[in-house]
Parts: sequence; C-alpha cells; structure tokens
Amino acid sequence: MSTYIVDLIYLFSAVLFILGIKGLTRPKTAVRGNLTSAVGMLIAVLVTLLDRSIISYEMIALGMAIGAIVGAVMAIKVQMTAMPQMVALLNGFGGGASLGVVASQYLLALEGTGFGPGAVGVIGVLFAMATVLIGTVTLTGSFVAFAKLQELISGKPIGFAGMKFLNAGLFVAAVVLVLMLIGQPANTALFWGLVAVAAVLGLTLVLPIGGADMPVVIALLNSYSGVAAAAAGFVMQNTVLIVAGSLVGASGLILTKIMCVAMNRSLTNVLFGVMGEGGETMDADEVYEGKITSAQPDEIAMMLETAKRVVIVPGYGLAMSQAQHAVRELMDVLEARGTEVEFAIHPVAGRMPGHMNVLLAEAEVPYDKLIEMERINPTFEDTDVAIVIGANDVTNPMAREDKGSPIYGMPILHVDKARNVVVVKRSLSPGFAGLPNPLFAMDNTYMVFGDGKKAIIDMTAALDQAD
Repeated sequence: MSTYIVDLIYLFSAVLFILGIKGLTRPKTAVRGNLTSAVGMLIAVLVTLLDRSIISYEMIALGMAIGAIVGAVMAIKVQMTAMPQMVALLNGFGGGASLGVVASQYLLALEGTGFGPGAVGVIGVLFAMATVLIGTVTLTGSFVAFAKLQELISGKPIGFAGMKFLNAGLFVAAVVLVLMLIGQPANTALFWGLVAVAAVLGLTLVLPIGGADMPVVIALLNSYSGVAAAAAGFVMQNTVLIVAGSLVGASGLILTKIMCVAMNRSLTNVLFGVMGEGGETMDADEVYEGKITSAQPDEIAMMLETAKRVVIVPGYGLAMSQAQHAVRELMDVLEARGTEVEFAIHPVAGRMPGHMNVLLAEAEVPYDKLIEMERINPTFEDTDVAIVIGANDVTNPMAREDKGSPIYGMPILHVDKARNVVVVKRSLSPGFAGLPNPLFAMDNTYMVFGDGKKAIIDMTAALDQAD
C-alpha cells in the first residue's frame, strides 16, 4: 500500500479522533462522539494490519476476538457504580499495552529486528525507555487506584511522612537508568531494573492519595496512558498512535487541571503523590451528638408540597443505590405541580470525573437541568428544599470553615444556605475524606436514613397521594 495513501487514511482517523473527543464534551453528543472515535481507531488498525508485513494473522485475530469478548462482557456486566474502577483498570491496561509493545521491540532489537524502520540510535532508545517508565507507572498506579475504589485496600492515604522523598529518589533512579540504557542499550539487567523501579514508583505515587482524591488520580493516569502510547508511536514509527496518544495525554492533563481546581489541589502534589495532607479535624461525636434531626419520606413529601424551587444534589450514594431513575420520577412529579427542579453537579462528585452526568443522562434527565457548581451556588439562598443524596465531602462546610481540615479550601456546593436541606443517607458514616459533616447537624437539615432509591421512591409516592 502506498505510503501517501496510508498517511492520508491515518490523517482521516486522526480527524475522527478529534471529532470524537469534541462529541464527548456534551451528554447529548457523547454516544456519537464515542462511536466516531471507535470508528477512527478501527480504520487505523485495519490500515496498519494491511500496510505492515504481518507474518501470521491468526494470532492477531485470536487476540482481537478475546479482547472483543472480554470488552463486551465488561460493558454488559459492570454496573454504573463500578465504572470508576473499570476506567482505572482500562487506564492501566493502556499503559501495560504500551509497555508490552515496546518491551517486545526492545528484546527484538537485541537480535537486530526490532524498533521499527528509522527508530534506531539514541532517539529510539530514549523514547523506548520513556515508554517503559511511563507505561509501567501507569500500570501499577492504576491497579492501586482500582484496589482503593473497589475497597480491596483502605481508601485512606497509605504511607509515611517521608514518602515524597522516596518517590523523588525512585524517579531520579529511573531517569539515571534511562540515561545508562542510552549508553548501554544491550544491557538487559538495566532494562529490567528500570521496569522494577517504575513498578514500585507507580505504587508509591498512588498509595498516599486518599479515596476522596481518586477523580484527580484517574484523570492523571489517563493522561499517563496517552503519553505512553504517544512515546510508543515514536518507537514504532506509527503516526496514528502518536496522534491518538497525544490527544489522550493532552486531554487527560487538562481534565486533571480542572479536577485540581475543583478540589483546590496543587497539580505538583498530585504528580508527586502528596495529596490529602491536613491537620487535626473535629470529632464526629462532637459534631453530631444531640444535634441530628431525622425525618421520614412522607414528612419530606409534605415539605415538598409547598416548595417552589427544589435542587437535587447527587453523590456516590445515588450511584450505589441506583437512584437515578427514581430522582427523574421525583423531578417529573414536582414539575407537574409547578415546582422548579434543578440538579447541582459538583465536578468531583462520585468517584470519577463526570460520574453524576453519566448516571443522570442514563435516566434521561434533560441536560439543561444539570447545573455546574459555579452557576448553582448563588441560587441556594433562593431554594426552598435541597435534597442531597449521598454527597458527603462535596457539601461539607468544613471546606469553608475548618482550616485544619484536609479538604479546607476545596470548592463545595453551598447547600447549607438553602431554606431546608434533606440528606438521604444510610448512616452518619463519613465520605472518602473520612471527615464528619457539620451539615448533617444544622438546624435546617433533616436526615432521611436508609437506601437512597427507596427513600426517593417513598417521597414520590407520598407526594402523589397528596394530590
């Protein structure tokens, strides 16, 4: 196949990638955007297979079949509540794939057959080892993120006071190994040493990060996987891999920056795994004892009967109870009574960026009802009832008032300024940040204890009966 034709098709694939990413920026066009990007990648893969000298298509077909089956099963079986864990795993697999491709090329290069046409010498080795470093960090770091989200290990920061110095030492050691490999590319001991150091670095970078900061970590690891793919593209001399990896790397880094701003975190701290540090905080008993007002769904329904404006604040509790369809039904009933209903979306509510948007879009909540934090916060003072479903850290006033809190300075939803606040929660247990929430003990707050979905369904039923 002509080189010019291949490059032209790669360019077409790159355009589809860009259009796909653009489509993903809005819920209304997200499905189309995802399909557009997938078609672009399919075209790129097919052209690569036709253009390169393939010895055997059987193994490639087998790998594609296994991957397709595993992917389809995951897409069907994995619940929306586990989507953050799935994204973390996919980030890791992306980094691992780049690592595997370049490692195989490195070993073939020792036999004089690897590193693709033109990718030889210092530049080829440099990009190869950069891929190994970033890909391995992404792989092991993503597995730690998955384990924290899946609660296989504690979601609290794990480490010790000087862990950032360990990370710095590991990073320096990795850079030194890369430089040594440039001078001694045939030294396999150095290569496997780099893999080992990078694997440990991936672990120690993510372990000190608390579960509340996982949305930032997922976005950052997504960026790492893109950078690893782009570097692998240079090694393989594959244009479309360079373009796709660069797009993922850049968009992931932009998303990471947005998440950092939303959580009042430093990008430097994210990169070196020193998030979640803070001073002493209030004791839960001190915050809650004798100050909690509980209520039943029918009592809340009576409150909603006269409400002119209601704001629903979704959180991870909504995802866990699969209450997105229930809140859509509550919205419909309220709007039929003439009540204005909107949804307050915090950028890091849930366990991954856009988690709440995805869930509510699944329930066909109109996009114009999903209001960003900056726009919704000034309206809470004019809100009759704010209904919080499992959103803990993103509504915690300690972020405004307690300078000793690990979340101090993090932008939050100002639900406490509403005339009445209804918090639907199974218990008074803390969120991922491990902090008590003074909102629960405020005079204008009513706690509805129980499953989020059932509580919302009961409120809707009681409201219907009031007619």
